[in-house]
Amino acid sequence: MAYEHPDRETIKSLLEQAGAIAVVGLTNNPDRPAYEVSEAMMHRGYRIIPVNPRGEDVLGQKGYASLADIPEPVDIVNVFRRAEHTPEVAKEAVAIRAKTLWLQLGIASEEAADIAQRGGLNVIMDRCIKVEDAVLRPNRK
Repeated sequence: MAYEHPDRETIKSLLEQAGAIAVVGLTNNPDRPAYEVSEAMMHRGYRIIPVNPRGEDVLGQKGYASLADIPEPVDIVNVFRRAEHTPEVAKEAVAIRAKTLWLQLGIASEEAADIAQRGGLNVIMDRCIKVEDAVLRPNRK
């Protein structure tokens, strides 16, 4: 199936309903976009769950080495990895029954979108979650 961005109301609804956001590629480097975006989303009231190969804690939040290691439901899997890595992340997101696969600005993969959509997930690609949240939910926290 061909990928199409969800409409603005759908994206707004996904953000309104989101509690836990697993951020794949989040490390303790404050110069990286994943850190900046995750910090901003925390300040807006979202629960951030870092996912990186070392499972390191980031921004005071317990980190995990993979999505499968997270012991709680995940609403959005926010991905800061190169496009060639996203199909595998999509498979993991489907396996943990996340609700949405979100590929950050500059990241797009039809293969990952197809895997996620076939697994019942909403898919957003090549958009910044921080920007979308600020535009669609300006009064949040």
